[in-house]
Amino acid sequence: MKADMDAYLKPTALINSNHPDLQACAQQFAHYDTPTERAIAIYYWVRDEIRYNPYVFGPDETHMRADLTIKTGESWCVPKAILMAALCRASYIPTGVGFADVRNHLSTERLRARMKTDVFYYHGYCTVFLNDQWVKATPAFNAGLCHKFGLKTLEFDGAEDSLYHPFDLTGQRHMEYIRDHGHFDDVPVRALYDCFAREYGTMLDTVTPDHQAWDDDVAREIKN
Repeated sequence: MKADMDAYLKPTALINSNHPDLQACAQQFAHYDTPTERAIAIYYWVRDEIRYNPYVFGPDETHMRADLTIKTGESWCVPKAILMAALCRASYIPTGVGFADVRNHLSTERLRARMKTDVFYYHGYCTVFLNDQWVKATPAFNAGLCHKFGLKTLEFDGAEDSLYHPFDLTGQRHMEYIRDHGHFDDVPVRALYDCFAREYGTMLDTVTPDHQAWDDDVAREIKN
């Protein structure tokens, strides 16, 4: 069991918890007394300090490195989960990355048009080993974005799974989990990109990171 758990503490190419920027960032959580308190603090930092932006998706896995997400201060669900995992590992907390297919009823018109579906395949979350159990945490949507869309912010207490609420503040359906792919000690890059190619087709061939388009889309969606 210990050997298996060690895999959830080691750095990998994407969950690069040994990177100097990750090590430096993790220091701000070192004063918390327990692993649970550190994991909770890391969750909220990643959720709110790293802005959610699905338009910084890149054509290969290098854009998902944890150190790059800290540098840019924005990313989509999978790199944000990778970053949380890296900071937890840098804080000596065993952490994995999990993936699920979800139907998201609150995206933007342009994103839906590009994806040609409302299903987000391989949506990313974290699994954190706390108090002898695995707990799920989803740090994707920052609080500011939730407030704009009228969504409940997703909280994490280190004891209960933190997954998306099925309804927004008005009672409209927000997110539906279709399939859980499980959790891993490293990112299953080939499975993830094969799925994206199969489900999203040529969209990946035309991806160019855009740092402003998401803000424009959200403003347009709220106005309408």
